[in-house]
Amino acid sequence: MLRWARAWRLPPGTLTSSKPSFSRVPVAPGGGGGGGRGDAEPRPLPLSYKLLDGEAALPPIVFLHGLFGSKTNFKSIAKALAQQTGRRVLTVDARNHGDSPHSPDMSYEAMSQDLQVLLPQLGLVPCVLVGHSMGGKTAMLLALQRPELVERLIAVDISPVESTSVSHFGIYVAAMKAINIPDEAPRSHARKLADEQLSTVVQNMAVRQYLLTNLVEVEGHFVWKLNLDALAQHMDKILAFPARQESYPRPTLFLLGGNSQFVQPSHHPEIRRLFPRAQMQTVPNAGHWVHADQPQDFIAAIRGFLV
Repeated sequence: MLRWARAWRLPPGTLTSSKPSFSRVPVAPGGGGGGGRGDAEPRPLPLSYKLLDGEAALPPIVFLHGLFGSKTNFKSIAKALAQQTGRRVLTVDARNHGDSPHSPDMSYEAMSQDLQVLLPQLGLVPCVLVGHSMGGKTAMLLALQRPELVERLIAVDISPVESTSVSHFGIYVAAMKAINIPDEAPRSHARKLADEQLSTVVQNMAVRQYLLTNLVEVEGHFVWKLNLDALAQHMDKILAFPARQESYPRPTLFLLGGNSQFVQPSHHPEIRRLFPRAQMQTVPNAGHWVHADQPQDFIAAIRGFLV
């Protein structure tokens, strides 16, 4: 059976921000603050990030990827926006994703807490916070909890309500955990084997390729960068959204894929309640992964919202 979670290790050490900068961190030790509820605050983790330099006087742009993603999802878009706007642009790996540490806590409270520590440390507040899917929910919660850290907010194809009705994410996790690749398989053959096994459950080739970006070889073994155990355990929380009473008073854009069903008209009252200055914009011919389907329109929408 293919290994995952604890099989993925990175050497310790953090590289300071520059043009650009990277942070690489080890797997976190056991614990992690439980489920992010109760009196204790979730314990923040040192996230992996890449920072593109820009004008310090302008609010920076911060990208938060979705479930199964990583900071590399926004690599070309971040570079384009840094060049076109002159702003600093940060891309971040969420906990249990990419090169960030693993933790048993995958609550939105914990993911928000990670950013509440990281962004001020890097001098990137207030920022323009852009989050896709899971990252969009993290962004919304952070804006609601700490509005002074977020100059304006963009939620990409997601709303502050439960999204189980259109999500196959739980099925994807089960399919990834079931993959079996022999340790002796050549690297080129291993990816093909994984794709073939995933195809029995995940018919969409683009989705399979997206998932397979998380398959890596470490010391002769093929492992998932993702902490699939934590994702599986917290999938209900990931698909939900924490109940909130406060609202976020600053400009907010809900940027939707024209072919996606993630944001429904029935969600609009809750969007208006929590984000009274929200506006909606739809990108034609884009599905849930708007930035991948229509990158130029995605960039244009962000630039338009910054004006």
